[in-house]
Formats: sequence, structure tokens, C-alpha cells
Amino acid sequence: MSKILKITMKLLTVSALLCAMVALTTAAEARDEVEGLMPPANSHLVKRSNGCPYGWTRHSDRCFYYVPTTMSWARAERNCLSMGANLASVHSSSEYQIIQGLTAHHGYPQTWIGGTDAPKDGIWLWSDGTSFHYSLWCPGEPNNDRNQHCIQMNYGGSKCWDDLWCDAQLPSVCAKKV
Repeated sequence: MSKILKITMKLLTVSALLCAMVALTTAAEARDEVEGLMPPANSHLVKRSNGCPYGWTRHSDRCFYYVPTTMSWARAERNCLSMGANLASVHSSSEYQIIQGLTAHHGYPQTWIGGTDAPKDGIWLWSDGTSFHYSLWCPGEPNNDRNQHCIQMNYGGSKCWDDLWCDAQLPSVCAKKV
């Protein structure tokens, strides 16, 4: 075999390996995107003019992202943290309407937001550390029925808030500052 042919064969082999690595990486990122675990893979590179990553929705000084994959409250919070966010805190009715709008395309499912009273019954906190001064509890809620410590939104016909067991499997909404 000639030297030129050997070099050409080596270059073709290296090129094929590089193409395979790129294809596998792209496929893995696409799988995570489809499963709803993260926003589109290029979101850290492509920013909207509104200051939010691609796929996120801006309201005031925060960006919101709906995660359709069902998981426990703690896993949902950890997933949000992996994107530089927290489960969404809610500070006004207009903010709640924006967050609810993110769930509309999915039929307004019961969805995790970032409220919990796990450290102390009846003292509700947001996982992002902000003040808990706005709420939209359903009538008779929160009732702490058999130790319910996490907030789900879109509960019942009024689409209000309910306390729920934190290990229930629900979709979630993440939020982060612009």
C-alpha cells in the first residue's frame, strides 16, 4: 500500500469517528430535549432578545420554563437547579397567569411550583428563597392531609393551589432571574 493511500485511510477513519461522536452527542441532547428534562440544546448559545434562554418565557425580571416530564417535587427542584433555576415562586396574579399559560398547551395539568412547608408545618416557603406573600389556595387548602408539604397548581375546577405529598409525580415549572 502506498504512503498516500495509508494516510488517506487514516484520515477517513478519524473523520468517521468524529462524525460518529458528533451524531451520538446530538442524539443524546435531542433525547433530553424531547423528554422535557432541559430546554433545547443550543439554549446556552442562542438568546432571545428578551434576555431569556431559547424556549423560556419572560415576565418582568424572570424567565419561566414548563417541564412536562413527571417527577417528584425534590427531583423537579433538582432538575430546575441543573438549569440555573428553581421551581417557580409566584408573587402576583399576573405572574400566576403567565405560569398557567405555560401549562395550557398541555391541558392545564396539576403541576409543581416551588412552595413547601416541609421544614415547619404551616410556614410556607419558596425554594428560591423569596418571600411567600402571595397565594392562591383552593377553598379548604392547605389542609396538610397526612403530611402534604408541597404545592401543586392547577388543582380542581378553579385551577388554584393545593398542598400535596411531595413524592407525587407531576410536571413542573422552573423560573430564574434574567
